[in-house]
Amino acid sequence: MSKEKPKEFYHRFLDEAGDTTFWGKGKTPIIGKVEGVSLCFILGMVKFKRPLSEIRSGILSLQNEIENDEYYQDVPSIQKKKEKVGYYFHATDDLPEVREKFYKYIRTIDLSFEAAVGRKIYDVFTKKHNSNEEEFYGDLLSHLLKNKLELGGKLILTIAERGKSTRNINLTNALLKAKKRFKRTRPQKEINTDIVFNIQNPTKEPLLTIPDYLCWAVQRVFERGETRYYNFIEDKISLIVDLYDSENYGGHKNYYNERHKLTSKNKLSPP
Repeated sequence: MSKEKPKEFYHRFLDEAGDTTFWGKGKTPIIGKVEGVSLCFILGMVKFKRPLSEIRSGILSLQNEIENDEYYQDVPSIQKKKEKVGYYFHATDDLPEVREKFYKYIRTIDLSFEAAVGRKIYDVFTKKHNSNEEEFYGDLLSHLLKNKLELGGKLILTIAERGKSTRNINLTNALLKAKKRFKRTRPQKEINTDIVFNIQNPTKEPLLTIPDYLCWAVQRVFERGETRYYNFIEDKISLIVDLYDSENYGGHKNYYNERHKLTSKNKLSPP
């Protein structure tokens, strides 16, 4: 008789880094031309291997510590959050001291992380995604889902809310695409996983702060060639797929893991 799997086995937590913007007004190309517009979009998924309540409690305790620390009392980004919903970790606007504290905490947690990286290539966006940002998001999500379809049971995906991209119709389409990819590569295998989407505002679910931080670390490599954050937490990363890096499709060289790691050479250039 097989041993029953722990509750956390049936949960995944997803957040992203970067944006899905390709054009400005009048369909003007703006990637690499307008500050704040990313060169890629990253969707990451975390699997925790310890009780979720235990990890959630640890994050809340650390957030509370920062919120009440006199050292941070006059920091605008922290004060603004405190006044609205209470302080929460968010890699993009956290102070370096706060990032260091939270990355060190992440290293103490038993988890695994995988991510799909979507380079923002106009030709791919037009032909593959029909110039539709929701389809772009859905394509990345489908790649994260396709290998989860034979786990069995009900898999609950808690996903950071992102406008139209996380509407039920778009997530359902991404799941259908994942199933097609699964059957194409493993026609003899059965799909026996029931995937359920749980859309959450990141300010309401502390566990989403961890995929946020891990996505940000990967983003720094692709956007800036900066590897220090990635190197610090690389033992938590099981897989990163640079989806549209067609030059490295041969031999799956666009797949990165513990044997094939990201380096500063993975820095992207504007299209």
